[in-house]
Amino acid sequence: MPETTDATVNALREEQDFLDLADRRRRDLLAELRTQLRAPVQDRTDQHRRALLAARLRALTEADHGLVLGRIDTVDAATHRIGRIGVPRADGGEPLVLDWRAEAARPFYTATALEPQGLVRRRHIRTEGARVIGVDDEDLTRDGSAGGLVGEAALLSALDERRTGRMGTAVATLQREQDAIVRAPADAPLVVQGGPGTGKTVVALHRIAYLLFAQPGIARRGVLLLGPSRRFLRYVEQVLPALGETAVVSTTCDALVPGAAVERSESRVLAEIKGRALWWDAIVGHVRSLVPAAADLVLVLDGERYEISQARVAAALRSSLAGDRSLLAARGLAFAALHDALVDAVVERTTTLLSTVEEGFEDILGSVDSALARSDDRAVRTGASSSQVDGELSEADIEDLRVRVESDTRVRAALERWWPEPAPRAVLQALLHDAPTLGRAARGLTAAEVTAVVAEPAGLAPSDIPLLGAVTALIGTADVAVDDAAPFLAARASADHGWTYGHVVIDEAQELSAMQWHMVRRRCPTGSLTAVGDIDQTEAPHRHTDWEGALSPALGDRWRRADLSICYRTPREVMALVPPILDRAGSSNEPPRAVRSSGREPREVTVAPAGLVGLVAAEVAAWEREYANGSVGVVAAPAHLDPLRAVLPGLPVVSALEAKGLEWDACVVVDPAGIADEPRGWNALYVAVTRCTQALLQVHVG
Repeated sequence: MPETTDATVNALREEQDFLDLADRRRRDLLAELRTQLRAPVQDRTDQHRRALLAARLRALTEADHGLVLGRIDTVDAATHRIGRIGVPRADGGEPLVLDWRAEAARPFYTATALEPQGLVRRRHIRTEGARVIGVDDEDLTRDGSAGGLVGEAALLSALDERRTGRMGTAVATLQREQDAIVRAPADAPLVVQGGPGTGKTVVALHRIAYLLFAQPGIARRGVLLLGPSRRFLRYVEQVLPALGETAVVSTTCDALVPGAAVERSESRVLAEIKGRALWWDAIVGHVRSLVPAAADLVLVLDGERYEISQARVAAALRSSLAGDRSLLAARGLAFAALHDALVDAVVERTTTLLSTVEEGFEDILGSVDSALARSDDRAVRTGASSSQVDGELSEADIEDLRVRVESDTRVRAALERWWPEPAPRAVLQALLHDAPTLGRAARGLTAAEVTAVVAEPAGLAPSDIPLLGAVTALIGTADVAVDDAAPFLAARASADHGWTYGHVVIDEAQELSAMQWHMVRRRCPTGSLTAVGDIDQTEAPHRHTDWEGALSPALGDRWRRADLSICYRTPREVMALVPPILDRAGSSNEPPRAVRSSGREPREVTVAPAGLVGLVAAEVAAWEREYANGSVGVVAAPAHLDPLRAVLPGLPVVSALEAKGLEWDACVVVDPAGIADEPRGWNALYVAVTRCTQALLQVHVG
């Protein structure tokens, strides 16, 4: 219709003019920042300020895409543009562009016709670089709503875009239930349950960006993002910088202990055994057993032997071990207490010796004075008295003695022989590879389980990393001085065993073992964490089948839950396959509701084993032509991974576990029965069939 066309043309021109204005202002700000950063550093405070300016420079540079993504018009005729990052006006007035995370921008994500929140219109603005390519308007004065969706046209347009193998931001199309989680309070653990395609990862990443913007305390300590695999982290790595945030450490549980890495694989049986919560108490007891027993202790200073009594040693151990401190911290306090004991012993012996000498010396001096008096009244008297030769050391003498004791190498060597400094990895190996020690420490293990653990080869398996982390935390490491006023540095945080983050986000959280949860919890003692996942997609060998079982060892009942109920990624045609798979997986959850259709029914073919690789290669080639600007992925049963990777180099050919969090336009699932036959196989098949946004092919081997 001509009116609609004219209105659209006018809207595009209007938004293009504004985008040009905002981009000019952005470029002016970039020039100002570069000028300030070229000036010489004045002092430490200036250095901190410059780091913040550099972060702002990066954010404004990244904002060349999505500088303006939306607009809201209010009932009082005010207009606000929403963007990936806030852009201030030159005169310091109301921002030219509101940061999407600002409270004033929230109605853009939450207003509906039923609850307009003071808005009369919402406009989604689609851009390519500095060019406006589309607008979608919603009149919020009319009754009704687009099936519960915010900005339905913009959302469905974004969902239909080709997948490039890298996740993009969804800041323009966040939905109400997603926005509520993004902005939820961060004062306690939050668990987000959502089926495939509900936007769990999108919510997690945008929540990080929001918290870093809204809570300076979290920004100072940074955010830890834990993903299920390196492949997943590469897939999402550009999202947070695109949102203007860099105060994030992204890693996996296997790499969370600095200086440690997985060196070998392990069986599911051993992974389950070593992931149980009982290991925390076992390790606590084992580390505590490294404390030496109280006994008489002989120390040598200046060639003299001094015996510290058993009672004094016991008191030193008792006071040093009180409280919640690491073994090394307790060891340092015990050494200091024994230094004091040695100083006391030296002072006591010296005082006794001087007192003995003084008594004899005073008698001699008295006789001399009498003789002098008899022989010559003019003679000078000695003037000696007990107050001047009193057999006591001065405070300065004692302080000098204390310094000598603390720096004496023989004293230090004797204390280190008495209580050697433990090496965390050696301590763990001593526990895991000695049956009597392990049996005493881990009383919850059966004799057969103890034997299985002890028989494992040397080298760290994935389940050993949390155990090593627990040992390291209990033993302790050297303190790292941190300037809380300094900007967050990811390299500093990731290399520090004791670094605690402002917030932790865990993706695919259902896969964590109890010991992995303990490891994560220590990284955020405040409990400010967000865990996203789908309990029905659990593939790990751990025994939990619900969130209560997964979280109780580390969090108890101190957590709250939020649910994502709408599937945005996987089309209705594919989600129709899900209910019987979930039934076989033993799920009691309702699958998410799909909101879009691809118009393509899933296909199934059966092929003889000899023809499997050729058929899959042909199907992939056909889809690569069809989705030339998108992506194709293959999820296969373990037995077929190597042959398929050999003929499909460069293509993602992954197991169901490796496919977690990933998506492609088209997906080939190879040997569904083989996937289902694996441990927790029906959960794995649920993952496999829900990776596509358009087309699905299941290849059966018959």
